[in-house]
Amino acid sequence: MKTAIEEILKNIELATDYIEESTISNFLDVITKSNNIFVIGAGRSGLVAKAFAMRLMHLGIGTYVVGETISPAISEDDSILAISGSGETNTIVSAVRIAKDRGSKVLVLTSYPESTLGSLADSILLVKGRTKVDIDNEDYIKRQIDGNYTSLTPLGTAFELTSLIFLDGLISELMHKMGKTENDLKNRHTVLE
Repeated sequence: MKTAIEEILKNIELATDYIEESTISNFLDVITKSNNIFVIGAGRSGLVAKAFAMRLMHLGIGTYVVGETISPAISEDDSILAISGSGETNTIVSAVRIAKDRGSKVLVLTSYPESTLGSLADSILLVKGRTKVDIDNEDYIKRQIDGNYTSLTPLGTAFELTSLIFLDGLISELMHKMGKTENDLKNRHTVLE
């Protein structure tokens, strides 16, 4: 178990090498200029999306989780943030196509920028991590050359955890850009628990 945890942490530490300041700046601009942010992910990536949506709400940003009954129509003044390790998840690609057709900005977190989802994106945040796609890749040497050593993590664990940390880092940047404090976030935290 210790080895698996160490590999997960190493993947997260190495992930910062792929962060481009211009991409982060673009994400921040799109988020702060949008009327509403819609988030989408499937499975555990969906849970990461929901965690990010909650933090956006704490910042006072209009946020909706795609598929929830209270989500309104998306418009050209809105943006969608899609999380998919493979970039090929049908439900996510379909929703992003609709958003794009309606003029919305598309932000994507994926391990595969050349994917269908990547081709629809206005901005892509590359999140390295072993995804479900890599499970089918029997070419061990290719994975090693690509720097994908996280063989002890099940399915998309490395991608999902790294995405969660990246998005929490983005929240910190948004807090700074918007002049918000933890008290501001706390004031918007639910009291109906």
